[in-house]
Amino acid sequence: MGGSAVVVGGGIGGLAAAIGLRLIGWEVTVVERAPVLADVGAGISLHANGIRALDVLGVGKAVRAAARPQYTGGTRVPGGGWLARMDGTALERALGTPIVGIPRAVLHHLLRAGLPSECLMVGAEVTSVDRSDPHKVRLLLRDAALEADLVVAADGVGSRLRAQLFPQHPGPAYSGSTVLRAITERPVELDTDFELTWGKGAEFGHIAFADGRAEWHAVLNSPPGVRHADALAVMRRGFGEWHDPIPALLDATGPDAVLHHDIHELVTPLPAFTAGRVALLGDAAHAMTPNLGQGACQALEDAAVLAAALATEPTVESALARYDTERRPRSQSVARAARQAGRMGQRLTHPLAVALRNTALRLAPSRATVHTILRHADWTPPGLG
Repeated sequence: MGGSAVVVGGGIGGLAAAIGLRLIGWEVTVVERAPVLADVGAGISLHANGIRALDVLGVGKAVRAAARPQYTGGTRVPGGGWLARMDGTALERALGTPIVGIPRAVLHHLLRAGLPSECLMVGAEVTSVDRSDPHKVRLLLRDAALEADLVVAADGVGSRLRAQLFPQHPGPAYSGSTVLRAITERPVELDTDFELTWGKGAEFGHIAFADGRAEWHAVLNSPPGVRHADALAVMRRGFGEWHDPIPALLDATGPDAVLHHDIHELVTPLPAFTAGRVALLGDAAHAMTPNLGQGACQALEDAAVLAAALATEPTVESALARYDTERRPRSQSVARAARQAGRMGQRLTHPLAVALRNTALRLAPSRATVHTILRHADWTPPGLG
């Protein structure tokens, strides 16, 4: 089975879906409303499930080569004491690959390299979707229209297509947390590959990259919409007295490099990931908090499963039914787990609750951290036929 597909959204999930569809013989157009497909963003950790999905899509080797394995690190308190350590070697033994850290810009570039430039349509915004024909989908743009056998809605947490397909759904909700993040301008000497530090209602973390630079992020309990004229100065006031290497990471950051986004999620699960010949994918389908580092990995899983279903099922309808059956329960379960992890981690503010959590983590065996990661990362993608 082959056909024509339009992927709405040129992010990680949309590009991965386009690669998968082209691998199984579909003609694909990626529509991205941004005028330029710029290499932007901070950093990302990819767990084994995301790497395995990339392997099926043919770009896993390139991503591994550009990424830095995460063997050392864990969770700390602001004074520097350890709550839990991460055993990256044990994870690699169990899963065949370690967690890796990579700049989002590099991952975007590698995914785009897997697609011919002529299939990318930038600066084009989809305004509505017409599903009146049961065998075709018509997308209306500002000044054009596209028709396809399949549409993949990968247009993010604020998905316009999701709102049209599921008008009764309440849409994304503010999680109560906002995140500031940046990549350092220069290499930073780090003793670990990955760390999280939990304070009261605040988290600071870093991911080390292959070139010696690092991404850092700070998650704060905050009302939505709060922005700062000098975000880096705010970070120094809030985290400058926390343990090393946090001050060094901030000192290595340019004043204009800090990105600031409120965290929204789909608290109300979607009743389906498909509507006719439209499949929702990534944040459009299951936007989740970043507490498990699974958001992008789940989008990559979506892309691999969608391609496999279309490659092996006799009709588009049966393929999309299989996609929904396989992806919705798993991704929504991961989203619930991410929300709970946030409640027990960064979002905690009551001193007694923080103390109880910290004691429990210190007393837990080291294998508990590995088991928690395995619960979500130990996933094997289906073959493409």
